[in-house]
Amino acid sequence: MGMKYRQLNGEERSVLAALRLVGLKPAEIARELGRHRSTVSRELKRNAAPYDGWYRARRAHQRAHARRYRSRRNSQFGRGQWERVEGLLREEWSPEQVSGHLRLKQELAISHETIYRHIWRDLRSGGTLHEHLRGARKSCRKRYGCYDSRGRLAGKRMIGERPARVERRRQIGHWEIDTMMGESPGESSHCVLTLVERKSGYLMLGKLPARTAAETNRALLGLLARHPGRMRTITADNGTEFHWYGQVEAVSPVKFYFATPHHSWERGTNENTNGLIRQYLPKGATMARVTQSECDLIAEHLNNRPRKRHGYKTPNQCFLQT
Repeated sequence: MGMKYRQLNGEERSVLAALRLVGLKPAEIARELGRHRSTVSRELKRNAAPYDGWYRARRAHQRAHARRYRSRRNSQFGRGQWERVEGLLREEWSPEQVSGHLRLKQELAISHETIYRHIWRDLRSGGTLHEHLRGARKSCRKRYGCYDSRGRLAGKRMIGERPARVERRRQIGHWEIDTMMGESPGESSHCVLTLVERKSGYLMLGKLPARTAAETNRALLGLLARHPGRMRTITADNGTEFHWYGQVEAVSPVKFYFATPHHSWERGTNENTNGLIRQYLPKGATMARVTQSECDLIAEHLNNRPRKRHGYKTPNQCFLQT
């Protein structure tokens, strides 16, 4: 019975290099190592330096290890496991969210780097997995200084007056609000109101047929009624659509605060969530045909997407179960 093939280890490669240096032939080296001569011949052929044909033990070991890593790094995952990963990617989950969720559920231990490599291989072969990545449709343009023509309102509470506990994200009930346009202003006034809870990331969306203070209040009061008692503060930007905030405060316990102009990072939760929504409502597309039902479906989709900052729990779990 012939010997079962087994690659040389580092110590054997050092002995091979030394014996090769003193002039022994592959068959003689094989006898010294207790190996089949074809194993030694194969080792010399595959791992000798390509530029001079010389066999160096350390470099040979590195080549063999790298080759083994390349050949095995994806073979540990079967077709069914990749289908599970691809299914979550098509739900617009990021590779990091897929990896964290599957690990949390103890379904599969796979790194997000491995998932990204799978996506790029799929792209090279003509696949479409990359289209589900958050930045797939993102186009960039330079923004130069321009005059902010939006209206200004005296007497509003600025973000510096907001309680410190809001900043620390230790309490449910503190929200950030914004409106998202589709087409350029002037082409269509239809837009979407976004309301996201700071601690959990829980999202609600409201369809606006016009970007006005009246329509904003109408949609906002409808969203507030969905979770009575869970609205403490709302932080807005300085858009004129929020100028009738006093009417909302008059009929609810919520208090409005306004971010510093041109300081979008003060509403970072909202800005990040708007980026996620753009996967469903891309810039430049009309929102005239978007319905409230579709808004609710998008919000539910995102609320069931796991988040790294929550240990891959979902906003639904963090908000509704708290």
